[in-house]
Amino acid sequence: MLEGLDPEQREVALAPPGPLCILAGAGTGKTRAITHRIAYAVHSGAQQPQRVLALTFTARAAGEMRTRLRGLGVQGVQARTFHAAALRQLHFFWPQAIGGAAPEVMSHKAPAVAEAASRLRMQFDRTTIRDLAAEVEWAKVNLLTPQSYAARAREQRREPPGLDLTAMARLFEAYEDVKQRRGVIDFEDVLLLTVGILDEREDIARTVRGQYRQFVVDEYQDVNDLQQRLLDQWLGERSDLCVVGDPAQTIYSFTGASPKHLVGFSKRFPKAQVVRLVRNYRSTPQIVGLANTIVASGTQAAREGAVRLLAQGAPGPEPQLTSYPDDPAEASAVAERIRALVGSGHPAAEIAVLFRTNAQSEAFESALTDVGVPYLVRGGERFFARKEVRDAILLLRGAARSDDGEKALGEITRDVITGAGWSHEPPSGGGATRERWESLSALATLADDMAVAAPDARLPELVAELDRRAAEQHAP
Repeated sequence: MLEGLDPEQREVALAPPGPLCILAGAGTGKTRAITHRIAYAVHSGAQQPQRVLALTFTARAAGEMRTRLRGLGVQGVQARTFHAAALRQLHFFWPQAIGGAAPEVMSHKAPAVAEAASRLRMQFDRTTIRDLAAEVEWAKVNLLTPQSYAARAREQRREPPGLDLTAMARLFEAYEDVKQRRGVIDFEDVLLLTVGILDEREDIARTVRGQYRQFVVDEYQDVNDLQQRLLDQWLGERSDLCVVGDPAQTIYSFTGASPKHLVGFSKRFPKAQVVRLVRNYRSTPQIVGLANTIVASGTQAAREGAVRLLAQGAPGPEPQLTSYPDDPAEASAVAERIRALVGSGHPAAEIAVLFRTNAQSEAFESALTDVGVPYLVRGGERFFARKEVRDAILLLRGAARSDDGEKALGEITRDVITGAGWSHEPPSGGGATRERWESLSALATLADDMAVAAPDARLPELVAELDRRAAEQHAP
């Protein structure tokens, strides 16, 4: 169970029950460490899997955790996002606490914000509406009401687009009224209502606390005040809590997240054990050195508790910083550089262009098309929602009934998905055609990986794995 763990990861796995704070730098194997901790506790008899609640920030991360735990022989651990865990409890306890069925959850705030603005005779474009919806989210995760918003927002120097703080408070109030009239709730309400029920109903709180005995929170530096409030309710007076994070990696501060909960963990739990994962297995020493330098020169909040990484990988090229006069010039230069790399034999699959906003992708897509480099845009439509993926899984499900085992799993998978438009040779162009091919190729690669991990696996097992991943939104 503990073979292959480095000394710090092993310390995490063997740490006794109780408060544990893992300060884990990027690429240090934190998921490996915490899944082995859970698995070791289960296999040693110290914990029952169904008594463990592991909280993550994305459905994909939760799916990855469940997959790794299954690989370690552990099933039954509840690995969920905060919202998924709260929504499940809300649906279960609402009839008992309130009566009837729980309200429907809106998938997006923007339409309700737009209606609220219209009622107040305010006019905004789509981009501004999305930004105003984000401001409402910030207010709610900070446990603010329309009445308390303006004062706190002034302290935090918030600047909602197109509105002063008093007008924003009016819009916030109108938004809440729109939801009430529609009989719906938003994702923050899911947490707020769950907290309210646990606050008001001690019998329900006892039931929940009896269900879960051990808590693990990943990416703890991104927890906001509302999520912390809910976590406190789940914990009660207990302290069997393992948190994992890095103050230098906070990425949701714009929605109200703060590393203060991670940095202050040892103050809240004076007997907490603190383990630092410092060995970076992901990047070259040159990149690790640059990262350490950036963190050291950052804000005090980022520096406090941050991990100084030790590179374990082989040396690589030095990172380069290049400036350009404008976005088109940058995109053109990047495209030319990629064309040169691909032309010299560098695998295209090992080249990535990262950008902060979706709007920035257009310039890069245009530039890559101009130089004849095919590309794939990630981060758009969910993998299992794509039509070609759904069609391919339907074909695989049908073929699974007659799989006679004569062909290798990867080979028969490729034969089947040709019916969904896959070909052995990638398309020469980019855009949507390339994206469809890449999506189907991911299914073939998963079949190859599954054949290695489980040589006896056939199409029925592959389809079952795809169904499980689809339910967990864990794309291959």
